Amino acid sequence: MRNFVQFILYSLRIALSGNSKYYAWLASLLVLVIFGTYSYLYQLQNGLIITGMRDQVSWGLYISNFTFFVGVAASAVLIVVPLYVYNYREFEYIVTFGEFLAVSALIIALTNVLADVGRVDRLFHMFPIIGTPNWPDSMLTWDIIVLNGYLLLNLLIPGYKLYKKYMNQEPSNWIRYFILLSIPWAISIHTVTAFIYAGLSARPYWNTALMAPRFIASAFTSGPAMMILVLLIIRRYTFYRKYISDKAISTLTQITLIAMIINLFLLLSEIYTVFYSATVHQISLKYLFFGLEHDGKLYAALTPIAWISVLMQVTSVGLLLPKRTRQNFKALALACALNFGGVWLEKGMGLIVPGFVPTPIGEIWEYMPSFMEAVIVLGTIGWGLLVYTLMLKVAKTIEGKQNLPEE
Repeated sequence: MRNFVQFILYSLRIALSGNSKYYAWLASLLVLVIFGTYSYLYQLQNGLIITGMRDQVSWGLYISNFTFFVGVAASAVLIVVPLYVYNYREFEYIVTFGEFLAVSALIIALTNVLADVGRVDRLFHMFPIIGTPNWPDSMLTWDIIVLNGYLLLNLLIPGYKLYKKYMNQEPSNWIRYFILLSIPWAISIHTVTAFIYAGLSARPYWNTALMAPRFIASAFTSGPAMMILVLLIIRRYTFYRKYISDKAISTLTQITLIAMIINLFLLLSEIYTVFYSATVHQISLKYLFFGLEHDGKLYAALTPIAWISVLMQVTSVGLLLPKRTRQNFKALALACALNFGGVWLEKGMGLIVPGFVPTPIGEIWEYMPSFMEAVIVLGTIGWGLLVYTLMLKVAKTIEGKQNLPEE
């Protein structure tokens, strides 16, 4: 216990030490957190009426970000499997980046759920034993279990390895069982999230067997794209560049490309099936891509977002296909940014809102997030990035077996 306490204190000293650039970065994130927290307290006092959501569209920007960042968290498995199952040593020094990215992504996802619930006391009803959830029938309860379980796994595994590194000891074999457990668990968190939507028969837009495969494909392209952006920034601006090889980035780029092609294929398959068969499903999809006319008025607020999303994803594939642009880090960064942004638009506003339009009784309410919603979401992202920064600072210092010199 004494050694563990020393490890915690040492980690805190590392996390809170740095140069002026490091402190400026932390300060900028704290500003986001402060404004987001203030806006959330304002919402807590005045209610969800301050958002753009109404009875007709009861899920908006919060649940959009929750869904997207759960996928980012699940994508950490794409680094874990090659290293721990196939012994791909190029990922040895970046696996921590992926595991801690999963932690920060889950923090963003769960804080968005907290913002969406409204009254915090209602959360207690969703937990087994503590509350009274409809478990095991409720997919929401399963989602709480798998998300919090995955969060604990991604804190335990790298945390234990760092502690052993700090003690100059080899990790015990028992940790490998938790590593292997994290692989199917990563798939489960996004599958269960997809099942929440797919099981709602009153919402035809979500009631499709392709929902889970689309979730996994989009997660396995946007997650590595974000990881590549993080690695490129770290290689460019920090001393930790020695941990990141060109081969590791190249492998992640190929994963990103293949998963994006699959994601676009599944999207096109659904569009063809829905419009060719002319099912009720097409109403929401038509609203998304072309708008709906009702009482002489065209409702098409999301149409530009839908086409921009597709354009960004297709452009990303176009940039990643040629080997020449894949190996150009500036072009690669642009492609990954387009990938990440395109999937965020598709998986967020393009997935959540059309499921509510029109309502089961034919009402049309066009949702757009309010300014306060956007600030709260930025605050949740600030929390995630702040935690990610502090964890990486500690991890890479300890893995280097010495305090790395400041930049």
